[in-house]
Amino acid sequence: MSSNSPDAGGTILIIGASRGIGHAMAAQFLGRGWHVIGTVRADVRSDLHALADDHNGRVDIETLDINEPEQNSELRNRLAGRALDILFVNAGTTTHDEHVHIGRVSTEEFTRVMVTNALSPMRAIEVLQDLVPADGLIGVMSSGQGSISNNEKGMREVYRGSKAALNMLMRSFAAREAVPARAMVLMAPGWIRTALGGPDAPLTIEEAVPKVVDVLLSQRGKSGLRFLDREGSTVPW
Repeated sequence: MSSNSPDAGGTILIIGASRGIGHAMAAQFLGRGWHVIGTVRADVRSDLHALADDHNGRVDIETLDINEPEQNSELRNRLAGRALDILFVNAGTTTHDEHVHIGRVSTEEFTRVMVTNALSPMRAIEVLQDLVPADGLIGVMSSGQGSISNNEKGMREVYRGSKAALNMLMRSFAAREAVPARAMVLMAPGWIRTALGGPDAPLTIEEAVPKVVDVLLSQRGKSGLRFLDREGSTVPW
């Protein structure tokens, strides 16, 4: 789908790039000639720092806790004057007990997951969207488990609900314009072996992330919001 030519590159901001899928996405975009701005939650060394060491001058590391709203504005001020060809929000979490039923989850735990997975990504997008030009792309890491139509087995109830909420909020964001100028993608990458996905996931990062990047690049210039999986297929809402 995408070109590996360095001439095809642009600038991407990946929110949540210190490890796992976000870090792997950063590496993929660097390999395709892009400049990467990646955020980490704390000013400590991470996998992203090692990536920056290997790509002199092509990785900028910013500190951002997505659950601290004022930090979005501070990041926006630091990036003033720069254009983002892609803004991608990767940050997310799940419950400490993935099997907890919705009626038994604590208010504190429910709030933590919903804020991190639904509210905070939208807050970041609201603040940073003006850095993305009309031909750019805004993407968010969703999940196939956020599909209401495909939910036939239940389980992971709080996580599913948070991703369904994220999908609805992005749809509302896109609906503000009758004909949205920018491309927007809710990405369902599949079940991947990460700290969040766990060791039983069938996909490795190396198998899934290149396809995720292919899909994002293929959607540039296609206005409107789409809910897609790593193969580029539409996921039912």
